[in-house]
Amino acid sequence: MKHFFYLLFFLSFSVSSQEYIEASLIEKTKLDADAFVSTNNFDTTFYILDNVLFKHSSETKGIDIGYSNFQLGTITSVNTFNPLKINIFYKDFNTVLILDNRLAEIFKIDFNTLSDYKNVSHIATGSDNTLWVFNENTQQLELFDYKTNTTRAQTLPIKSTVLDIKSNYNYCWVLTKTHLFVYDYFGNLLKKMKNNGHQSIALDNENIIFKKDNNLFYLKKNTGTIVPIVLPNLLINQFFVTNETLYIYNNETLHKYQLKIN
Repeated sequence: MKHFFYLLFFLSFSVSSQEYIEASLIEKTKLDADAFVSTNNFDTTFYILDNVLFKHSSETKGIDIGYSNFQLGTITSVNTFNPLKINIFYKDFNTVLILDNRLAEIFKIDFNTLSDYKNVSHIATGSDNTLWVFNENTQQLELFDYKTNTTRAQTLPIKSTVLDIKSNYNYCWVLTKTHLFVYDYFGNLLKKMKNNGHQSIALDNENIIFKKDNNLFYLKKNTGTIVPIVLPNLLINQFFVTNETLYIYNNETLHKYQLKIN
């Protein structure tokens, strides 16, 4: 009976402290793109080809709709967290465009023309009419209201090179060369953890996927343990995750995996 108790305890501990995440391949889809952006449960996929943002969905009946603005240079990033307010960032011109779900332009933010000039390196979606922006002049993360041209909140200066930022409506995650920072809607620092060489991140319901070289790692919400995701030898150009479903694009094919998380 005593041995049975120890065995039961060991098995329970093993399940609760998962040492790695398995990924089961669901399907592969050919994709002709320079960069994969995102997809969702309604089989709507966003991608970039020849500096044009495209949307592929069943609604378009096989004809992908696109948005381009070549006057602003190369697309730096696209965020589709809010599909009704998609934002495209053109870093070379310090400008963000807000698009609706048909990729029609509904708002333009030119940070060069603001009285409170901002030299922006990264952006992410906020709630209402806000964007999280990292201002390189002040080295601060700001929650910027683009309708009133005001800053609702800002953090203390971040003294490390910013690699990536991701957000939902309430929080923003900032990955730097030295640490991962988590901030709330008021600019308060909620969490700080050391970065051991990770280069970019993706969010899945506040769980975090890290990329380091050509490997992915998983950090479960409210834990401090980062575990590897077991994948085949696959080039990871871009990756995206939603509802424990992982998408990896290798410059030819979009791979869809189901993550097995205890």
